[in-house]
Amino acid sequence: MSLPEALRDDVRTLGALLGEVLREQAGHTLYERVEQVRALAKRARAGDEKAAESLSNVLGELPVGEALPVARAFSLFLQLANIAETHHRLRTGTPQPSSKSRAAVHEGPGPGDCTTTFRELIRAGVAPEQLHATVSQLRIELVLTAHPTQVLRRSLLQRYNDIAATLERRDAGMEPHFEEALRRMITIIWDTDEVIRKKPSPAEEAKGGLTVLEQVVWHALPVWLRRVDEALREHTGLGLPIEVAPVRFGSWMGGDRDGNPNVTAERTLECHRLGRWMAADLFYKEVDVLRGELSMQSCNSELRARVGDSREPYRALLREARDKLQATREHMQALLDGETPSAVPYYHDERELWDLLMLCYRSLNDVGQEVVARGRLLDLIRRLRCFGLTMVRLDLRQDSDRHAEAMDEITRYLGLKPYLECSEPERQAFLLSELQSKRPLLSEDFPLSDDAREVVDTFRVARRIGPEGLGAYIISMARQPSDVLAVELLQKAVGNPSPQRVVPLFETLDDLERAGSVMRQLFQMPWYHSHINGQQEIMVGYSDSAKDGGRLTANWWLYKAQEEVVRVCQEHGVHPTLFHGRGGTVARGGGPTHLAIQSQPPGSIDGSLRVTEQGEMIQAKFADPRIAVRTLETYVAATVDATLAPPRAPEQSWRERIEELSRVACDGYRSIVRGTDRFVEYFRHATPEQELGALNIGSRPARRKRGGGIESLRAIPWIFAWTQNRLNLPSWLGVGRCLDRAFAEGHRQEIQQMYAEWPFFRATIDLIEMVVAKCDPTSAARYDRRLVPADLQGLGAQLRKDLQVTIDRILEVTGHKLLLETYPEGRLSLEARNPYIDPINLLQIELLRRLRQAGEDPPQEVWEAFVMTVNGIAAGMRNTG
Repeated sequence: MSLPEALRDDVRTLGALLGEVLREQAGHTLYERVEQVRALAKRARAGDEKAAESLSNVLGELPVGEALPVARAFSLFLQLANIAETHHRLRTGTPQPSSKSRAAVHEGPGPGDCTTTFRELIRAGVAPEQLHATVSQLRIELVLTAHPTQVLRRSLLQRYNDIAATLERRDAGMEPHFEEALRRMITIIWDTDEVIRKKPSPAEEAKGGLTVLEQVVWHALPVWLRRVDEALREHTGLGLPIEVAPVRFGSWMGGDRDGNPNVTAERTLECHRLGRWMAADLFYKEVDVLRGELSMQSCNSELRARVGDSREPYRALLREARDKLQATREHMQALLDGETPSAVPYYHDERELWDLLMLCYRSLNDVGQEVVARGRLLDLIRRLRCFGLTMVRLDLRQDSDRHAEAMDEITRYLGLKPYLECSEPERQAFLLSELQSKRPLLSEDFPLSDDAREVVDTFRVARRIGPEGLGAYIISMARQPSDVLAVELLQKAVGNPSPQRVVPLFETLDDLERAGSVMRQLFQMPWYHSHINGQQEIMVGYSDSAKDGGRLTANWWLYKAQEEVVRVCQEHGVHPTLFHGRGGTVARGGGPTHLAIQSQPPGSIDGSLRVTEQGEMIQAKFADPRIAVRTLETYVAATVDATLAPPRAPEQSWRERIEELSRVACDGYRSIVRGTDRFVEYFRHATPEQELGALNIGSRPARRKRGGGIESLRAIPWIFAWTQNRLNLPSWLGVGRCLDRAFAEGHRQEIQQMYAEWPFFRATIDLIEMVVAKCDPTSAARYDRRLVPADLQGLGAQLRKDLQVTIDRILEVTGHKLLLETYPEGRLSLEARNPYIDPINLLQIELLRRLRQAGEDPPQEVWEAFVMTVNGIAAGMRNTG
């Protein structure tokens, strides 16, 4: 079996055009070198040992001036192949495999359209009115976060989107000279500097996220909502209510200060104003077009009373909105420029614009022009409900220790017992007393250290921004009820009349285990239970829990924590919203959207869901309008499905079995990562971890604290490093050991039944299978031979042996002969990519050797060539961290 012919043709076309560009722009010598390397790599992959040796020699001897363009050529080919694959999937309407089939090889929008989902739910006995009510009450929020492993410049990402758009126009017969257009774009890409020269600021990261909303989601949103509306009408007889926005957008860009000193109160305010400026600009343009369209004279009495005797009532009303939007844009621009804005009235919130647009909508319906009302005007109203006048609602995030340290300074100055010396009951008593006190805790000039003042200034900025521009306040590393109460008190202390909802983030295994207990203690406090008004959001962290105990163990502990939190909420009459801090890779909780939602515990998704979408996944899911529509529809369909037809609860015997699997997997993972002498030393030799920390790919530092071992390293670079050498260790370590022991103890049949009948367990195994299919132990062994001291190479050999055990046991669980057996397209894609990734890995090994020999001042061209290899491997693996 081979790749589909249409896809193969596209890859060949793009590859041939790249070859022409190489000859034209870089010369025949480089082209011949690239072709030589490509031929050797293909023969080596086919088992030709002499070709493998020749390939290693050729690449190892390349002068750095030639290594850089060779790496760039292979990297660019892989990017073009990615574009062709995504385009083919959209062209054919081929969904990625669902939880009922296989996990997807490449993370991206999963299956699940609303029409099919709604039809199946009705057939299963869901009443049409229940379906309509569920969709109308959905509360899904996608929270965009900056990604410190987004290795591509935005200018290049835009060119790649242009290539995808050209392929789409060609298929529609609208691009007769498509090869010339493609060659032009590939030429531009080839001559564009790929290296990110400086770390982005928080504001620049925020602009990147906002740009995706501006250029893609703004246009995709009406298309998606019309599809939801049509599906509802077909299956319930009622459309989507005009005031309903099933999905909204939040952001951590400019708000996430956890371990990032670059995100200050001032930067948060700047990022909020950027969103306000963009919203005003987009709505201004759309209102101006709408004003040109609505030239009618007929209107209802309500509109006539508003505009007087104007012959064109809609234009008169919309002129008011247009001018005020222009004033809003100019006001925000002045603030961004550090200038004093004019006194011209502007929109402070969305209510005034909403009322104006709804007046137009009612009038058109009242005079019999419903068809006009349901056109551009309806699209604009729905955009306003989704984006507001801020585009996104900023979450703020800070580590619990920073709040405690600020409280310690405050109590010491007031002559009270130092907060950090108080027991947990003492902290709770103090905080609750202050929360119910009428006297102010802080004055504007309260003396604080710089660190504590920054914490307090964040709350003051939140007060200035107001509720329309803000989402949740996230507490990283939440461990005790006092962590939540401290944030509530700090909000009160700065006089915020509309405090943010406070969301504890439970991240490590220990914290996940305590999550239910922490929430129960909070709900039992009369002040707190009254304060939350029956609603509680809880965030669970996938990245740090997996770094703590391995992927399988983290998945199970996350499952249990969600079950317990939901149970505690139900006991106390509180509706929970679970906020999933998922990353792009399996090791950080990533995977196909539909699969992830369907595998959550029963009852944990009750019409509400928050989830992070991180840098590279924003690009994967929202960079193309067609993908954006599919992504949004998938979220709605999967959430409705999980709400109305939740997965079955596991048998008690299955719970006992996975509890034991989890324990053994965690022990196996920790025995290597924490318990093996010199593991950290091996990790830093065998992967480019230390070199990755110096790349300019995120405003946030790679480590929470200076120095330290694995525990101080953020989860993202920890996984990114293992992705580069293609061992993907964090995603599977410990899994082979636990399955091996369970099989030896006679539990094979039970585990196979769990895989067949329990969606959560099936999803977990499928995603681990996907990631081990991407592993390449041969490549990892090459890193060891060239970069790892001889006395540490035995550890690498043992890890590769463990990988093989994991693969063997995964195949036994699934009953397959080959990895990804039921997803042959994905397997073939990986096989086709390998000959193009292999040379980049070999180049990276050589470049790492040269960088490390050079010490603290490596040649710039060696460094840039290394960056090219990082980009190329990330493109080939289709994920980073």
